[in-house]
Amino acid sequence: MTDKKTTTKNTSERRPRPAGAKTFADRVKDVDQKIIDIRRVTRVVAGGRRMSFAVSMIIGDKSGVVGIGTGKAGDTALAIAKALKEAKKNAIKIKKTDTGSISKDVGAKYTSSEVILFPNKGKGLVAGAAVRDILVIAGIRDVTSKVLSGSKNKLNTARAVIKALAPISTKHSFNLPKIEVAPELIPEVKE
Repeated sequence: MTDKKTTTKNTSERRPRPAGAKTFADRVKDVDQKIIDIRRVTRVVAGGRRMSFAVSMIIGDKSGVVGIGTGKAGDTALAIAKALKEAKKNAIKIKKTDTGSISKDVGAKYTSSEVILFPNKGKGLVAGAAVRDILVIAGIRDVTSKVLSGSKNKLNTARAVIKALAPISTKHSFNLPKIEVAPELIPEVKE
């Protein structure tokens, strides 16, 4: 009787990245990014607790483009990559005045966070917390903001700002180069 060794392929292993291949974050370098919130979240399962990280981040190019995204993964680097990808997908281009301000008063409510933004003619950026981060990354100056709710949730406040800026903005898409994968790197499918 001979012993046959059976080999099983571990599907959880990742293929190594080819030399010279760029990650999603490397492909677009003209974007500034800032993490506004990072949390460790726990899910209780039958075997115990599963820890993961939830990241909220904003991106912008300081010329009117801004986006917000969230990502969740077991590792912070993966969560940040997911948040960055979603933020780029949800980016908007804000129509600014010649002085770098907004053209009219805007406001919005998202869940329990309510925000008002209005131009202030040369007094600079008067805003706090997540509102200030979004306006700085978008490149907007001479704006005053007021958060009317008592909510301390940065993500909801940031989404309220994006919702408030929506009437004076348009959808923006990043022109990413198409990635071509070498045929030898594509796994064979056995039926």
